[in-house]
Amino acid sequence: MGLKLKSKPFGEIEIENPVIIEIKDGIIGFEAKKKYVLLDSKEEGIFKWMQSIDDQELAFIVISPEVFHPNYKLEASEEDLRSIGLESSEEVVYLAIVVVPEDPSKMSANLQAPIVINPKTFLAKQIISTNPQYTVRHYILDEMQDNVSQQEKAVNQK
Repeated sequence: MGLKLKSKPFGEIEIENPVIIEIKDGIIGFEAKKKYVLLDSKEEGIFKWMQSIDDQELAFIVISPEVFHPNYKLEASEEDLRSIGLESSEEVVYLAIVVVPEDPSKMSANLQAPIVINPKTFLAKQIISTNPQYTVRHYILDEMQDNVSQQEKAVNQK
């Protein structure tokens, strides 16, 4: 069964077999909007759009934190995880909300409050990480470059 909706990034679209992600308690600042679908960006790439089903003007650019922060590990309360039917943070899908400023080289992702998705039920929650190393502004391109530099150093040391 298809889902027709208007989306901010793509206009009117139809999704054949939509996977609807229900975000318990909504996203901070958008608590009333709870149902979203993930859309691929037009170019194949590392970013996706998380489009609200309830509000065509509400769409977030999201990224998997592991793409630019390979050792990302959420530290969350058991209560937060259980609220979306999870026993541990090992079995989750993370999405970080991306902010793209006027200078796209300074785009950042919020690793302090990722969207945590139960991949079996697609129930999700924005969870505040208790790990102080994560902030609301991790510069994606800088961290990707740092990872490449570290890998090159490791190769050259062998």
